[in-house]
Amino acid sequence: MSEPSLTEVACFSENFLLVRPGEDEGTPVPSHETLREMRLLLLEEGHCFRDQALSFCNMQSPPREVLDASSLSTLVQMVGAGIGVTLIPEMAVTVETRSAPVSVARFKNPQPSRTIGMVWRKTSPLAAQLQQISEVVCIAADALRDQRRPKPPPRKLRSV
Repeated sequence: MSEPSLTEVACFSENFLLVRPGEDEGTPVPSHETLREMRLLLLEEGHCFRDQALSFCNMQSPPREVLDASSLSTLVQMVGAGIGVTLIPEMAVTVETRSAPVSVARFKNPQPSRTIGMVWRKTSPLAAQLQQISEVVCIAADALRDQRRPKPPPRKLRSV
């Protein structure tokens, strides 16, 4: 626990995916070292996701070839226009890439990821309710992850 006066509950983890122009579909996924050399599109300063993307690329500060945007939608549209590449959280892929001519790719393991959770003051008068809410969020995240897992093909039953 990072701060003794806070309650932290980790609910789930999600991967970051690479979004690149559609014509890059099927090409090898760059390593995080190679990604540092590409024109990386990031959210504006102050967004935690920006810091997480920079951390994956082992950059303390962005190179000059980084362009900023205020939303994931803008980043994806910029990628679709051929301006660069970006990282987005897996939970945003379906919505943010539905109308852009982009390709989405997974990085090799270990994949960049983040943990999503809830944090509140231990002295909060709503601590019990916040704990209950966090449990519901964690259960819902587990159920959603189970739904997305590939299902094995049905087994054929033999007649006797």
